[in-house]
Order: sequence, then structure tokens, then C-alpha cells
Amino acid sequence: MYFAILAYHEEDIVESWSKEEDTALMTELLAINDRMIAQKSLGPAARLGATQNAVTLRGRGAGLVVDGPFAETKEQLLGFYIVDFPTIEGAIEAARDLRRANPTAVYEIRPVALYLPGASLPKGEGN
Repeated sequence: MYFAILAYHEEDIVESWSKEEDTALMTELLAINDRMIAQKSLGPAARLGATQNAVTLRGRGAGLVVDGPFAETKEQLLGFYIVDFPTIEGAIEAARDLRRANPTAVYEIRPVALYLPGASLPKGEGN
């Protein structure tokens, strides 16, 4: 069964990390990714860009594009993992591993109702 592990954090804190602090954290998180890849339980994962560079499409018809997500929350969605475990307990344990590496993050685990793997995207600007 597929689960989404949504990674939330206070964006100002994440952006305040030095390059060395960020690299150290990413090294730990990538070790967890490698372990889940070896277990054949990790699908797509992404670290999202800053919310200040995001836009939201909302409204009727073609919609209106507005700056940012404008969520009234202290934490922002900064990344996600799609994982495959027989039960939610496996996904919770994976989130606990991620939290051990990044204890100030919050991880939300949700069952995925529909998963359509897509084609690989070519490397572009920002990748």
C-alpha cells in the first residue's frame, strides 16, 4: 500500500541553516532514502522550493494565479516521500527515521488513494 509522508517545517528555520548544516542533514536523510530504496519501499521524493517562489491557482474557469500558498500556519510543506509498505505502521516507522535525522520537522502520513508514476523529468534549472 502506498503512503505519502509529508514533511513540514518552519521555513525561516530551514533557510537560516548554513550550507554545512543543510548538507549534514541532507546526508542523514539521504542515508534513510538509500535504506528505503534497498527495501524497495521508496517511490518519488522531493524537496520543495521556497514558498515565496510558489504560486497558487484558484477560482472558477481558467482560475486566477496568486502569489504563494498563503497558509495561515507556522509550518510549511517543504517536501514529500511516496513510500510502499504493507501497513501504515511501516510508513510511521519510516517517518520516525526521518524525524530522528530532523527532529524539528513534522511528518504527516496519509494513505495514497491513487498513484500514477510518471516519466522522469530532464534535469533543468534548479535541479
